[in-house]
Amino acid sequence: MDLAAIRAYAQAARQVSDPNAASAASAGNPVASGFGDMVMNALSETQAVMQASESLTAQNAAGQAELVDVVTAMAAAEVQLETVIAVRDQVIRAYQEILRMPI
Repeated sequence: MDLAAIRAYAQAARQVSDPNAASAASAGNPVASGFGDMVMNALSETQAVMQASESLTAQNAAGQAELVDVVTAMAAAEVQLETVIAVRDQVIRAYQEILRMPI
């Protein structure tokens, strides 16, 4: 199991066990801290990882960073992006399946 998936599962578990999310859901707002927030957090994490890899690439070009660090950061960004794409694809498949359901 890749590191990005483990982080996503851990984040989902934290959100499920968060008492503030439970109180918001019981107050009549079930989507206050739900799937949308989790997706937004994952996207912001992905953006941060990609920006860090771009920064390391620029530092390497200036001779201030090691190539190994750049390759490691690029690999982490790639894994993170692939995870986001996989989740997006699953959401689209689920939506299409819902559309095919008879009423």
